[in-house]
Amino acid sequence: MTSPEAEHEQGGGVSGEAQATPEDGAPRPEERLERAVRAAEQALIEYEIAVETFRVEVENFSRLHHQKLGPMYARLDELDAQIAEARAARTGDPEDLRKADEARARVMPMPGVEELFHGWMDGQGLFPEAVAMLTDQPVRPPQRVRPSDEARKLYRELVRKAHPDLAQDDTERARREEFITRVNAAYARGDAMLLRELAEEWAKGPAPEERGPSRSEELYARLEWLAERKELLSLVAKELEESAIGSMLRLAPDDPDRLLEEIAEKLLADVSQREAELAELLG
Repeated sequence: MTSPEAEHEQGGGVSGEAQATPEDGAPRPEERLERAVRAAEQALIEYEIAVETFRVEVENFSRLHHQKLGPMYARLDELDAQIAEARAARTGDPEDLRKADEARARVMPMPGVEELFHGWMDGQGLFPEAVAMLTDQPVRPPQRVRPSDEARKLYRELVRKAHPDLAQDDTERARREEFITRVNAAYARGDAMLLRELAEEWAKGPAPEERGPSRSEELYARLEWLAERKELLSLVAKELEESAIGSMLRLAPDDPDRLLEEIAEKLLADVSQREAELAELLG
């Protein structure tokens, strides 16, 4: 992902070059500014694509993380509360009683065995995937939404062509914003077929108008707006990268499924340890 600072440098030298005058044979300042604006627009579009792509990855990984590991975390919280309560009942110590109350306050309703292994067992017992996980065999990951290579390619092409920042007036911007909203929704679902249909729809629509000559003040204002937009996107990217799920993705960007399996294995070991500790306290 290109940093906003590096992209700002791309337009940083434009104002100095724009001091050339028609007498020395250089293009008019407005022409140089127009080229700078177009370059900044394309840089911003590429940056938005990168941020949106990462946002979808974080969202999908978060959904899978909650689906697969949420019940295990809840089970651990419940066991911690039961252990604290058993210890308090044995000692009668006020501090132990306080810790037991705090532990119980953090607990959601305790999941049953079926909920703990939701998607891994039914009335007939454990599914093959659960048996494989518990016996250190390869596990088939839960179904997830992950855009295909074709969907990624179509998404990038559509955003580059139809991005609202390329609009020349409010009407055109509104049309592009509505279209890009549908493109983002299709990409989040990984719907390559719908993205192909949207590509055909855009191809049939009106072609973007060429930017006409504009005053230097307007072009400078445009560059300032683009810089502010990049800064806002950089804050969004930073929040995504520093979030719990974003940090986990950075640990295993090429194989997030394996990371989930490792966490699940550790949580199952923690559950077993807590159950043994509780059984010992209960005698």
